[in-house]
Amino acid sequence: MNLTLKIWRQNNAKEAGKMVDYKINNISPDMSFLEMLDVLNNELIEKGEDPVAFDHDCREGICGMCSLFINGEAHGPDRGVTTCQLHMRMFKDGDTIYIEPFRAKAFPVIKDLVVDRTAFDKIQHAGGFVSVNTSGNTQDANAIPIPKHDADRAFDAATCIGCGACVATCKNSSAMLFVSAKVSQFALLPQGKVEAADRVRNMVEEMDALGFGNCTNTGACEIECPKGISLENIARMNREYLKASIK
Repeated sequence: MNLTLKIWRQNNAKEAGKMVDYKINNISPDMSFLEMLDVLNNELIEKGEDPVAFDHDCREGICGMCSLFINGEAHGPDRGVTTCQLHMRMFKDGDTIYIEPFRAKAFPVIKDLVVDRTAFDKIQHAGGFVSVNTSGNTQDANAIPIPKHDADRAFDAATCIGCGACVATCKNSSAMLFVSAKVSQFALLPQGKVEAADRVRNMVEEMDALGFGNCTNTGACEIECPKGISLENIARMNREYLKASIK
């Protein structure tokens, strides 16, 4: 395939960026989207030009690093995949592809297509964990009976990889799907109930302090989420927050 790429280039968060056009030829439909960008970068390096900076790590759809906004969609036109799992067969010969970073106040651009998602780490640090009793009387988690329905829902919430597609997709740059997934995976389990009230209050307050917007109730986050995190988690987080607020 021969393609035209319109890629956002920006040296850092303080400088203005712009879309730059690139022509790329002989792209196999079996390539992943990141492999296509690798080909482009090799060509740029051979010409002595600055390669396009983009984030990636495992390239197996697990780490959530490869977050790109492609043709107006987080992770591109496919569903249930991250950018590294997106294949060029989703495009046609002669297509023009727009490639941008995830845009949100809380995700400042580092360079080109790379954004700083430290905000998600700060939300996790605020309460996305279970404190461990190290008194010597710690109960083995496998010995605690948990209804299968609760365990399944907790596992579904825990599949969130923190890529930020929900934020990039939301008109308000809301992080509520991410935060609710992290709250839900503990709220559904007995190990997480001890700190439940402090957890949800601290995580929601940190989310607001970092500049994320409120939920739009449009459901775009669930559609674009590569792991299919359900909106039910947002409803659960709201219930948990309400309970914590009136205690």
